[in-house]
Amino acid sequence: NFLCVHKKLRSKRLAPVLIKEVTRRCNVRGIFQAVYTAGAVLPTPVASCRYYHRSLNPKKLIEVGFSRLAPRMTMARTLKLYKLPDAPLLPGLRAVEKKDVPACTRILAKHLSKFKLHTEFDEADFEHWFLTREGVVYCYVVEDPTTKEITDMLSFYALPSTIIGNKQYPTLRAAYSFYNVANTVNMIDLIQDALILAKQLDFDVLSSSYAPFDIFLPPLWPKRPRS
Repeated sequence: NFLCVHKKLRSKRLAPVLIKEVTRRCNVRGIFQAVYTAGAVLPTPVASCRYYHRSLNPKKLIEVGFSRLAPRMTMARTLKLYKLPDAPLLPGLRAVEKKDVPACTRILAKHLSKFKLHTEFDEADFEHWFLTREGVVYCYVVEDPTTKEITDMLSFYALPSTIIGNKQYPTLRAAYSFYNVANTVNMIDLIQDALILAKQLDFDVLSSSYAPFDIFLPPLWPKRPRS
């Protein structure tokens, strides 16, 4: 899922060699079309988006240089502004289980059908990509207490980074929003619970490049008091 080049070997035109090898391996499996993402504009983009980051552990993020203290803000005020509830707020929210795979596959497929370009997940795909694996991926569903029907879901995956030369904080624990389906609940409420769950799991930040984030994430941003 990721193409990485050692820092000492970058700018030596290794990426095209690796991409050619990835392409070859896809071709021998009968795959001749693929989608990729890049930080630079390469021909020919079909979509573009930006990353959004919501701090979960602002003190650590500021101290390691991931973010900075806002002008005229103290650390104490920042921690207060970014504070989240101690537990999720949506009724019926629980960790996904294997028995939920058929229902989750259906509601995810219905949600993704709204987009012209999307991944098609079958039940085997869903089980592989979404069933919670500690330190890898986390998925939660909303179950109707009366009908026991799965109505909504949220998910995020772990992508930690090594902080070089920092003995106090050797690792930055980042969670990345994966797929979220809000049918019976408000998307803002769903993502707020994702933030709470990620915080409970000791993640430092929740990030996403999912396009609608620019619509539903700002209400979850702390409102800084005017000085």
